[in-house]
Amino acid sequence: MPTPRLTFARLCAAVTAALPVLLAAPAGAAPQQPPPSAAVGGERLGLPGVQVAPMAGAPPLPADLTGQSWIVSDAVSGEVLAASNPHLRLPPASTLKILFADTVLPKFDRNAVHRVADEEIQGIGPGSSLVGIKENLDYRVEDLWRGVFLSSGNDAVHVLAHMNGGVQRTVAEMQTRADTLQARDTRVISPDGYDMDGQVSSAYDLSLFARAGLRNADFRMYCATRDAMFPGAVDRNTGQRGSFGIANTDRLLGKYPGLIGVKNGTTTNAGSTFVGAAERGGRTLLVTVMHPSSYQKVYDETAALLDWGFAAAGKVQPVGRLVDELPPGGAEPTGQAGGGDGTPAPPPHPAAPAAATPTAEGGGGRSGVVGWSAVVLAGAALGYGAVVLRRRSAG
Repeated sequence: MPTPRLTFARLCAAVTAALPVLLAAPAGAAPQQPPPSAAVGGERLGLPGVQVAPMAGAPPLPADLTGQSWIVSDAVSGEVLAASNPHLRLPPASTLKILFADTVLPKFDRNAVHRVADEEIQGIGPGSSLVGIKENLDYRVEDLWRGVFLSSGNDAVHVLAHMNGGVQRTVAEMQTRADTLQARDTRVISPDGYDMDGQVSSAYDLSLFARAGLRNADFRMYCATRDAMFPGAVDRNTGQRGSFGIANTDRLLGKYPGLIGVKNGTTTNAGSTFVGAAERGGRTLLVTVMHPSSYQKVYDETAALLDWGFAAAGKVQPVGRLVDELPPGGAEPTGQAGGGDGTPAPPPHPAAPAAATPTAEGGGGRSGVVGWSAVVLAGAALGYGAVVLRRRSAG
């Protein structure tokens, strides 16, 4: 008859032999992927459909909103008052010029003069909106920025991009700037927002760009300018350079009370997009609307949401927040940039109990359960052995 010590030794040997089989994933089992991170700005902003948390006395949201994605936020506090699919990735059209301005505008003195070379206004997409820049003529930087903000001129964007070291360098810097602003829905392919495969942004990200831009006095000045004179060609007979008037294509500017700007856009793929900021009673609100049912709707729905936001302020709980820019050299965001109430998110944490947490190699699911069964079995064997040895030494 085997002794207790021999029995314990055999049991441990059996468990040791079985562990490789028990810990291996079953044949044909698909590895489980880790759960997706929470949406930047708060969990509710990652949920589909309208998100709003009214309190007593809160007005109802406007009826018949058609925008595929929209968001209403406070430009100062960052609180999101309401949203619908704010992280939906859509073509941004010329609203991407907001990010272009965030990236390039601080680099050049507005009074600097630049002579435009022919190659700087080549390669612009067919059908682009243009302000009318001519080669071999001088333009002040502030004129170029008026061409960007008022006429949405892709020619002005390309000239400024060349001044910045070229289109590709500017695109790369725009992407870096988007990452610094924690705009994780944005992929930059062209600096002017022209329809390009893979180029997307979201209502949330465009609001981040606008919020950052409005902190720059020149940005605020340009986007609030209703009309201006733009340098023209040189008259061959007199040798004098003429000028012509340009007007802001933002249809709410000058019509909606307190409107600051910011930027509109329309392309075939994007439909209509609009980012608008307005001030009233010491409060500055941002509204972004993407891809409503028609061109005019983008203005109507922005105005309706601004009206609602000013009436609802203080009568709704925030459903998220516009996150802050990362500090220089700051850590990468966790993807859980804020809670639904606007509070900062905790450090990354498991989305499931430890027994079901995927391994470092991405395992999980049934293999994880089997693995833990093996550990339990091994523990039981060791426990049994400990009891037997303890009993033997005590007896």
